[in-house]
This record gives sequence, structure tokens and C-alpha cells, in this order.
Amino acid sequence: MTISLTPLIALIAGILILLMPKLLNYIVAGYLILVGVAGLLNSSGFNLSL
Repeated sequence: MTISLTPLIALIAGILILLMPKLLNYIVAGYLILVGVAGLLNSSGFNLSL
């Protein structure tokens, strides 16, 4: 059985947002930064997959 990383991250983020709504800004910002860095690394020849 394999579990994808994206749904797991979404589930954990959703639970954290329900428990502590003030974390929403940090969770969204962290996600956007990770996706942006991964996109930049992929476009410059690195092989990184989230």
C-alpha cells in the first residue's frame, strides 16, 4: 500500500487549521514556498517531485 504525499499533507494541514485557525496563514505560505522552490529546481534541471 502506498500513500501519496499531497493528500497526507492536506489532511494534516486541515486538522491543524481546525484546531488552530491562526495557523492558516503559515500553512498556506509554507505550501506556496515549497511548491515554488520545487518548481524552480525542476526548471533548472534538478529532478525533485512532491
